Amino acid sequence: SIVFNIVETTARVSPNATYCIVTNPVNAVVPIAAQVLKKLGVYNKNKLLGVSMLDVVRANKFVNNERTPYPNQAAVPVVGGHSDITIVPLFSQLQGPAVSKSSERLNALAVRVQNAGTEVVKAKAGAGSATLSMAYAGATFALLVVDALTGKSNPVVYSYVDTDGTQPSSFLAIPLLLGTSGILKRYPIGRVSD
Repeated sequence: SIVFNIVETTARVSPNATYCIVTNPVNAVVPIAAQVLKKLGVYNKNKLLGVSMLDVVRANKFVNNERTPYPNQAAVPVVGGHSDITIVPLFSQLQGPAVSKSSERLNALAVRVQNAGTEVVKAKAGAGSATLSMAYAGATFALLVVDALTGKSNPVVYSYVDTDGTQPSSFLAIPLLLGTSGILKRYPIGRVSD
Protein backbone atom coordinates (compact mmCIF):
# COMPACT_ATOMS: atom_id res chain seq x y z
CA SER A 1 0.00 0.00 0.00
CA ILE A 2 2.98 2.34 0.50
CA VAL A 3 4.05 1.95 -3.14
CA PHE A 4 0.44 2.35 -4.27
CA ASN A 5 0.21 5.66 -2.36
CA ILE A 6 3.57 6.92 -3.64
CA VAL A 7 2.75 6.07 -7.26
CA GLU A 8 -0.72 7.62 -6.97
CA THR A 9 0.58 10.82 -5.38
CA THR A 10 3.49 11.15 -7.81
CA ALA A 11 1.17 10.59 -10.78
CA ARG A 12 -1.11 13.41 -9.63
CA VAL A 13 1.77 15.84 -9.03
CA SER A 14 4.07 14.81 -11.89
CA PRO A 15 2.12 12.82 -14.50
CA ASN A 16 5.19 12.49 -16.76
CA ALA A 17 7.44 11.02 -14.03
CA THR A 18 9.75 8.08 -14.59
CA TYR A 19 9.38 5.36 -11.95
CA CYS A 20 12.12 3.01 -10.75
CA ILE A 21 10.36 0.43 -8.55
CA VAL A 22 12.75 -1.30 -6.19
CA THR A 23 10.22 -2.52 -3.60
CA ASN A 24 9.77 -6.28 -3.38
CA PRO A 25 8.12 -8.23 -4.73
CA VAL A 26 9.08 -6.36 -7.92
CA ASN A 27 7.28 -9.03 -10.00
CA ALA A 28 3.98 -7.98 -8.37
CA VAL A 29 4.57 -4.32 -7.53
CA VAL A 30 5.44 -3.18 -11.07
CA PRO A 31 2.19 -4.52 -12.63
CA ILE A 32 0.22 -2.99 -9.73
CA ALA A 33 1.92 0.37 -10.33
CA ALA A 34 1.01 0.05 -14.02
CA GLN A 35 -2.65 -0.47 -13.10
CA VAL A 36 -2.63 2.56 -10.77
CA LEU A 37 -1.13 4.71 -13.52
CA LYS A 38 -3.64 3.38 -16.07
CA LYS A 39 -6.51 4.16 -13.71
CA LEU A 40 -5.25 7.74 -13.45
CA GLY A 41 -4.81 7.98 -17.23
CA VAL A 42 -1.05 8.67 -17.11
CA TYR A 43 0.47 5.26 -17.81
CA ASN A 44 3.57 5.37 -20.00
CA LYS A 45 4.99 1.88 -20.49
CA ASN A 46 8.37 3.45 -21.32
CA LYS A 47 8.68 5.18 -17.95
CA LEU A 48 7.92 2.36 -15.50
CA LEU A 49 11.02 0.34 -14.61
CA GLY A 50 11.33 -2.50 -12.11
CA VAL A 51 14.81 -2.58 -10.60
CA SER A 52 16.31 -6.05 -11.02
CA MET A 53 19.91 -4.80 -11.07
CA LEU A 54 20.74 -6.69 -7.87
CA ASP A 55 20.40 -9.98 -9.79
CA VAL A 56 22.87 -8.71 -12.41
CA VAL A 57 25.30 -7.54 -9.70
CA ARG A 58 25.14 -10.92 -7.97
CA ALA A 59 25.52 -12.94 -11.17
CA ASN A 60 28.52 -10.85 -12.19
CA LYS A 61 30.13 -11.21 -8.75
CA PHE A 62 29.65 -14.98 -8.58
CA VAL A 63 30.98 -15.49 -12.11
CA ASN A 64 33.91 -13.13 -11.62
CA ASN A 65 34.90 -14.98 -8.45
CA GLU A 66 35.42 -18.08 -10.59
CA ARG A 67 36.97 -16.59 -13.72
CA THR A 68 40.72 -16.49 -13.88
CA PRO A 69 42.85 -14.91 -15.12
CA TYR A 70 40.13 -12.38 -16.09
CA PRO A 71 38.27 -11.47 -12.88
CA ASN A 72 35.87 -8.51 -12.80
CA GLN A 73 35.19 -8.54 -16.52
CA ALA A 74 32.00 -10.59 -16.76
CA ALA A 75 28.72 -9.00 -17.74
CA VAL A 76 26.02 -11.61 -17.21
CA PRO A 77 22.60 -10.78 -18.67
CA VAL A 78 19.82 -11.63 -16.20
CA VAL A 79 16.25 -11.86 -17.47
CA GLY A 80 12.91 -13.16 -16.22
CA GLY A 81 11.74 -11.82 -12.89
CA HIS A 82 13.18 -10.69 -9.60
CA SER A 83 12.42 -13.56 -7.24
CA ASP A 84 13.70 -17.09 -6.83
CA ILE A 85 13.29 -19.28 -9.92
CA THR A 86 12.02 -16.37 -12.06
CA ILE A 87 15.60 -15.02 -12.06
CA VAL A 88 17.36 -16.39 -15.16
CA PRO A 89 21.07 -15.60 -15.57
CA LEU A 90 22.05 -16.13 -19.21
CA PHE A 91 25.51 -17.62 -18.88
CA SER A 92 25.17 -18.69 -22.53
CA GLN A 93 25.68 -15.02 -23.49
CA LEU A 94 28.76 -14.50 -21.32
CA GLN A 95 31.61 -12.94 -23.28
CA GLY A 96 35.25 -13.91 -22.82
CA PRO A 97 36.63 -16.99 -21.12
CA ALA A 98 33.99 -19.36 -19.80
CA VAL A 99 33.56 -20.03 -16.12
CA SER A 100 33.00 -23.68 -16.75
CA LYS A 101 31.97 -25.89 -19.60
CA SER A 102 30.09 -28.00 -17.09
CA SER A 103 26.33 -27.55 -17.21
CA GLU A 104 26.26 -28.77 -13.60
CA ARG A 105 28.51 -25.89 -12.50
CA LEU A 106 26.54 -23.31 -14.48
CA ASN A 107 23.27 -24.67 -13.06
CA ALA A 108 24.73 -24.40 -9.55
CA LEU A 109 25.71 -20.77 -10.22
CA ALA A 110 22.21 -20.03 -11.56
CA VAL A 111 20.64 -21.50 -8.41
CA ARG A 112 23.03 -19.45 -6.27
CA VAL A 113 21.95 -16.24 -8.05
CA GLN A 114 18.29 -17.23 -7.61
CA ASN A 115 18.74 -17.96 -3.89
CA ALA A 116 21.20 -15.19 -3.01
CA GLY A 117 18.62 -13.15 -1.09
CA THR A 118 17.77 -16.14 1.09
CA GLU A 119 21.50 -16.83 1.53
CA VAL A 120 22.00 -13.31 2.94
CA VAL A 121 19.01 -13.56 5.30
CA LYS A 122 20.33 -16.89 6.63
CA ALA A 123 23.85 -15.45 7.04
CA LYS A 124 22.35 -12.61 9.09
CA ALA A 125 20.37 -15.14 11.13
CA GLY A 126 17.10 -13.51 10.10
CA ALA A 127 18.18 -10.11 11.43
CA GLY A 128 18.17 -8.37 8.05
CA SER A 129 18.49 -8.65 4.33
CA ALA A 130 20.83 -7.48 1.58
CA THR A 131 20.45 -3.77 2.30
CA LEU A 132 23.94 -2.63 1.30
CA SER A 133 24.06 -4.60 -1.95
CA MET A 134 20.49 -3.52 -2.79
CA ALA A 135 21.44 0.11 -2.13
CA TYR A 136 24.43 -0.28 -4.45
CA ALA A 137 22.35 -1.94 -7.17
CA GLY A 138 19.51 0.58 -6.82
CA ALA A 139 21.87 3.56 -6.94
CA THR A 140 23.74 2.13 -9.94
CA PHE A 141 20.44 1.62 -11.78
CA ALA A 142 19.08 5.05 -10.83
CA LEU A 143 22.25 6.79 -12.02
CA LEU A 144 22.02 5.00 -15.38
CA VAL A 145 18.38 6.11 -15.71
CA VAL A 146 19.31 9.72 -14.82
CA ASP A 147 22.14 9.67 -17.39
CA ALA A 148 19.64 8.49 -20.00
CA LEU A 149 16.90 10.97 -19.09
CA THR A 150 19.35 13.89 -19.16
CA GLY A 151 20.83 12.83 -22.50
CA LYS A 152 24.26 12.05 -21.06
CA SER A 153 24.21 8.48 -22.38
CA ASN A 154 21.99 5.74 -23.77
CA PRO A 155 22.71 2.77 -21.50
CA VAL A 156 21.51 -0.76 -22.06
CA VAL A 157 20.05 -2.10 -18.80
CA TYR A 158 18.07 -5.12 -17.68
CA SER A 159 14.82 -4.17 -16.01
CA TYR A 160 11.44 -5.68 -15.13
CA VAL A 161 9.07 -3.86 -17.49
CA ASP A 162 5.94 -3.98 -19.60
CA THR A 163 7.25 -5.99 -22.54
CA ASP A 164 4.93 -4.17 -24.98
CA GLY A 165 4.15 -7.45 -26.72
CA THR A 166 7.80 -8.33 -27.41
CA GLN A 167 7.67 -11.38 -25.11
CA PRO A 168 5.04 -14.04 -24.26
CA SER A 169 4.68 -12.48 -20.78
CA SER A 170 3.23 -8.99 -20.22
CA PHE A 171 5.98 -8.12 -17.72
CA LEU A 172 9.51 -9.49 -17.68
CA ALA A 173 13.08 -8.41 -16.96
CA ILE A 174 14.56 -7.86 -20.42
CA PRO A 175 17.38 -5.84 -22.00
CA LEU A 176 16.43 -2.24 -22.77
CA LEU A 177 17.97 0.79 -24.40
CA LEU A 178 17.24 3.92 -22.35
CA GLY A 179 17.10 7.51 -23.54
CA THR A 180 15.62 10.91 -22.76
CA SER A 181 12.05 9.60 -23.02
CA GLY A 182 12.63 6.43 -20.97
CA ILE A 183 12.74 3.11 -22.80
CA LEU A 184 13.80 3.64 -26.41
CA LYS A 185 13.98 -0.03 -27.38
CA ARG A 186 13.14 -3.42 -25.94
CA TYR A 187 15.72 -5.94 -27.12
CA PRO A 188 15.16 -9.67 -27.60
CA ILE A 189 16.41 -11.89 -24.79
CA GLY A 190 18.82 -13.60 -27.14
CA ARG A 191 20.45 -17.02 -26.97
CA VAL A 192 19.39 -19.18 -24.04
CA SER A 193 21.11 -22.43 -23.08
CA ASP A 194 19.35 -25.55 -21.79
